[in-house]
Amino acid sequence: SVRTVVETPNGPMPFQHYFVREHCAPRALGFQFAGAADAKPHPEFMASLQNAGLAGVIVCPSNPFVSVGPILALPGAKAALKDCGAPVVAVSPIVGGQALKGPAAKMMAELGLDVSALSVAKHYGKLLDGFVLDQTDAALEADVSALGLEVLVTNTVMTTLDDRIALAREVTNFCARIEKS
Repeated sequence: SVRTVVETPNGPMPFQHYFVREHCAPRALGFQFAGAADAKPHPEFMASLQNAGLAGVIVCPSNPFVSVGPILALPGAKAALKDCGAPVVAVSPIVGGQALKGPAAKMMAELGLDVSALSVAKHYGKLLDGFVLDQTDAALEADVSALGLEVLVTNTVMTTLDDRIALAREVTNFCARIEKS
């Protein structure tokens, strides 16, 4: 199993302790994924990335450090994503300089990063082929595009089922328009 550990001024702290008991109060200095080197991605995950019919891989708007990070820390996961034939697209979890949920914005600030969708796009880097910005962050479109990414600007804030359906439809259509680099 992989255990997320938050590096803090008080020493390393298991993520659940940091999140539940400490309410994310200690400063996050970095992250470790204990056991990742000995873990393996699920075989179905790896096989699906090799499927010629795969239309896209969507990284949902989750915390890039403690939600997506443990997956990417697994041996072979990043390489499999880079090598898959489908475009890899991320939806920004940061809208208007804030995380809509959870400690992502706090963590970014504590790591010395600008709390912005652009910083998220830079964090994922060459792993991605496309990036989805909320319309609030439309001014960042050129900067994200300059990273070599295709960009979709749309409403990413999902407050209703219709919002969720609309975003899913737009992002899957966006994947279909991207030429895998």
